Amino acid sequence: MSRRKTERLLNLVVCLLATRRYLTAEQIRRAVPGYPDSDEAFKRMFERDKEELRELGVPLEVGSDQQGGGGEEIGYRIPPQAYELPELHLTPDEAAVLGLAARVWQRASMADAASGALLKLRAAGVETDANTAVGIEPRVGAEDPSFPALWEAVRDGRPVTFDYQGVGRTSVARRHLEPWGVVSRRGRWYVVGHDRDRGETRVFRLSRITGDVRAVGPVGSVAVPEGVDVRRLAFDMGDPVTEPRPAAVRLRAGAAQGLRRWAKDVRASGEAGWDAATLTFRDVDRFAPYLARFADDVVVLDPPDLREAVIQQLKAILATVPDGGRDDETTTPVRTT
Repeated sequence: MSRRKTERLLNLVVCLLATRRYLTAEQIRRAVPGYPDSDEAFKRMFERDKEELRELGVPLEVGSDQQGGGGEEIGYRIPPQAYELPELHLTPDEAAVLGLAARVWQRASMADAASGALLKLRAAGVETDANTAVGIEPRVGAEDPSFPALWEAVRDGRPVTFDYQGVGRTSVARRHLEPWGVVSRRGRWYVVGHDRDRGETRVFRLSRITGDVRAVGPVGSVAVPEGVDVRRLAFDMGDPVTEPRPAAVRLRAGAAQGLRRWAKDVRASGEAGWDAATLTFRDVDRFAPYLARFADDVVVLDPPDLREAVIQQLKAILATVPDGGRDDETTTPVRTT
């Protein structure tokens, strides 16, 4: 739903809640901003808005009020007593769970929704004390840039398209997906759905999605098939436990001590100032950020997917540094090869 439409519907609800009499369509048109001047266009938009409110559960009442200046003409209003929530009663344990749940999300896009929910509960007289100290603080990280767009697509039932770099691949491929759910597994996020390109159910790890996720269909055009357990699919079809893989690297002489301690072997590389070493790893997405912390003291030679992942990590770091990572005195850029 667009921001303009959301504001218009909100203004319409406020207008119909505030009135004690039935308002005609023309009165609503004059009172609520956002409606077009054309009579025909207004009629179509107003009809859609009424249906939208009913689908949202808003108790829109239709009638006439001869005493209110509308005569016999049909008017509209929202009875406050039918719109207001009933009194909420939560046990102390239930309120504590709600407060704890609101602390789980770290990402701002989800934190806003959680804090907004708590605000509504407090306005209703429910104390949820989200600041109570606990021995273990739960957190759900959702730092993947594609998370908000995919979460919204699942919520709205819209197909999406994105570029995806599969395991062991150095190039990306365009994918078209009907998303059914976004699931967290072992600290990683996955989107589950119907892959239109493959014609089958697939699971994609969010950290391997590159660039923007774009919605390519109308709201409500995607539905989860009956009997499908999205979470089970993510667990069954997600990344399997992989065997250790070797990585050939160069280490700057006298540096990268942390890597040297668990390298399989460290030997002279034949290049002045550098040693050669072999490391083992399982997960490119986790190992690449670790190697990137050593900056230009480490150069990855093989495998290609790990090398590319480290380069992308370093480029992302460079993008956050003024003047492209150049030192004002030496004007030497951070090494990304």
